[in-house]
Amino acid sequence: VPFAFVYGAGKTAETVLDCIVNDYLTFIILLFGLFCVSGNITMEGDFAGSPRVNVGLLALGTLLSSCIGTTGASMLMVRPVIKMNSWRKRKGHIMIFFIFMISNMGGCLTPIGDPPLLMGFMRGVPFFWSLHLFPVLIFNMVILLFVFYQIDKRSYRKDIANGRKPDIRKPGTQFRLDGLHNIIFLVMIVGAVILSGVLPGMSAFQDAAGNVRGIHLFGEVTLTFPALIEIVIILLAAFLSFKTTDKQIRIRNHFTWGAIQEVAVLFIGIFITMQPALMLLKAVGPNLGVTEPAEMFWATGALSSFLDNTPTYLVFLTTAGTLAFTNGITTTLGTVPTKILSAISCGAVFMGANTYIGNAPNFMVKAISDENGVKMPSFFGYMLWSVAFLIPVFVIDMFVFFL
Repeated sequence: VPFAFVYGAGKTAETVLDCIVNDYLTFIILLFGLFCVSGNITMEGDFAGSPRVNVGLLALGTLLSSCIGTTGASMLMVRPVIKMNSWRKRKGHIMIFFIFMISNMGGCLTPIGDPPLLMGFMRGVPFFWSLHLFPVLIFNMVILLFVFYQIDKRSYRKDIANGRKPDIRKPGTQFRLDGLHNIIFLVMIVGAVILSGVLPGMSAFQDAAGNVRGIHLFGEVTLTFPALIEIVIILLAAFLSFKTTDKQIRIRNHFTWGAIQEVAVLFIGIFITMQPALMLLKAVGPNLGVTEPAEMFWATGALSSFLDNTPTYLVFLTTAGTLAFTNGITTTLGTVPTKILSAISCGAVFMGANTYIGNAPNFMVKAISDENGVKMPSFFGYMLWSVAFLIPVFVIDMFVFFL
C-alpha cells in the first residue's frame, strides 16, 4: 500500500506481477515438485532414532544437499528422520538441527545446492569453484554434530528412563527403500534447475538486444522460455511420480497437502512484501562501505536471514565486482577475490538457517514436522536456538576463514 501510494497503481501492479511470475512461480513449482516426488519415496527398517543414527542421518543429508539441493535433500530426508524418531517424546531439537544443516549449510558445495550459488554460476563463477568451501562445511559439521550429539544423548536417555522404547523386533536386520524409481524424477527436477541457469545464456533464447526471450505479459514483465521449460519439466516429473507410484507408499509416509499449501500462502506474502526492501538494498548496496570478507559475510548473512538469499547474494556479488579488484575469480560482474566470494557465498547459504523464513525448505520442514506430531518452536523460539548454536559457529567461521 505505501509503495502504491508513492509510485502509483501501475508500477505496483507491474512489480507484484514481476515478483509472482519471475520469482515466486518457479520457487513454488520447484517446492511442489520436490514435495510430490519425495513423498513417493519411503525408507523403512529397524533403525531407531538413537543419537548415533541421528548423527549419521544428519551427516548424510548435509552432504546430499549439494547433490540434489537443500530443498530436495530436506524433502527426501524429513519423513524418514521423523519416522525413525516417532517413538521419542523429546525430538524437536532433531528437526531444528535438521534445518540448520540439511536445509541450509549442506547446499554450499555446488550451484545445484542453493539458488544463490546457481546465480553466481550464471554470472561466470566456475561450476566446481564452490568445492573450495568444503573445509568450511566440514568444520561446521564437526562442531554442530558434536553439539547435537550431546543434546540428543541427554534427551534420548530421558526418553529411555521414562519407559519409551522403539518398536524393533530384530534390531539392525531389516532395511528397505520403496519408490526408489522416483530418484529418476528427482534427477529430472535437478536437471530442470540447471537448465534454467544455462539456457538464458544461449543465443537461441536471446533476442537481438540480448534479452531473454519469453511471453510478454504486462509492462516489462515477461515469462521467459527457460523458466517455462523448467516449470513444464518439474510438473511432468511430479505427474509421472504420482502415476508410477503405489498410493500405499504415500499412506505409509502420512502424505497430505497441508504443508505445501501453508508454505504457498505464507511465501507469496513474503515474496511480495520484500520487494521494496530489495529495491532499497540494490539502490544503496554499493554505497554501504562493505569491502572486507568478514563484513561481506555478516552483511550478506544478516539480510539473507529475513530476505530471499538469492537477490541478497547478487547485490553483494555485484558490489564486490565494482570494487576494482585485480586478483580473484573473473565474473561478468567484475573480478572478485576468492576470500570475498567465499564470504558472500557462506553468508547467503549458511545464515538462511537463522529464521524459518531464511530459506525455502526451513518452513516446509517445520510444517511437515508439526503435521507429524513433532512439537516445533515458534518463530522467535526457533531464533533463540539459532542465536544460541549458530551465531557462535559463525563468529568462529569469521575468525578462522574470513579475517
